[in-house]
Amino acid sequence: MQAPVTLPDVRVETETEMFVSFWFAEEGEEVLEGDRLVEILAGSVTFDVPAPLSGRLVEVRAAEEDAVHCGDVLALVETEDEDAESEI
Repeated sequence: MQAPVTLPDVRVETETEMFVSFWFAEEGEEVLEGDRLVEILAGSVTFDVPAPLSGRLVEVRAAEEDAVHCGDVLALVETEDEDAESEI
């Protein structure tokens, strides 16, 4: 099953637009739940979005330097857990 990795609803000062700064994993790589997956830049603040579950990163939908907003799907992680979608 594929599960989305979404940009959480964060409030960083008055910044509404954020940018993908760096991916810690590449498509095809295995990730563990809680691993640093992607770094986001919002104004002068950076924060990491962790992998929401363990699996394989199958698709990156937001490349480095892309503008992103809260709720955007950043990537897809494939897992064998049938209930993965309901856990996110």
